[in-house]
Amino acid sequence: MEGSSRITAGGQPVRRRRVPVAVVVALVLLACVATTIGVVSCVADDVSSDLSDQEMACCWEDGATPAWMSGRMGIRIPEAASDRRAGYRVGQRYDTGLLSFVLPGDEAETYTGRLIRNDTRMIGNFHPEKKDYRPAAAFGHLGLPEPETFVEGLRKISLCPDELTTPEGKYLQRCVDLFTHEFEPGTTRIYVRSAIEPSVTPPPASKAP
Repeated sequence: MEGSSRITAGGQPVRRRRVPVAVVVALVLLACVATTIGVVSCVADDVSSDLSDQEMACCWEDGATPAWMSGRMGIRIPEAASDRRAGYRVGQRYDTGLLSFVLPGDEAETYTGRLIRNDTRMIGNFHPEKKDYRPAAAFGHLGLPEPETFVEGLRKISLCPDELTTPEGKYLQRCVDLFTHEFEPGTTRIYVRSAIEPSVTPPPASKAP
């Protein structure tokens, strides 16, 4: 039978040291606490993600068509534009309008040139956001990536209607953030985001033009 001791070379028994019960209990408790923290953290992340998704999906008005949004912003959409998209999100302090459309590269250059003053230039996105970036009013609602995450082919500028007398700028109704992204050679997507006072209300979807 195996005992709890062994015999040394001198013939003296040497007893094995047993780990104190308190230490074993403490280690078990620590393991349980660590497991609990991990489970709670995962659940909290899932809940936070669900709440974030719900918040991002909230408060979008169905009647905000590209034509209606164009009129509210004062951003005229060129006839050659394709893939026109728009969104209007109601917020607590202010609402946000989104507008997007696609132009051939040369027509996009002409369009922005007629909108921006000659002494002003669009800049590159030198500090891009991470791929999972989601602003309060995300273009993701329109099925588009966020322009702030792009580096290649992306240019941006902020414009306000004050004293903007360019051929297209004179129609501007509100301050806007304007992005152009050449997502493939010769094809550019225009993104426009604008804060809008809450008194503006899109028409019902059934009556939208």
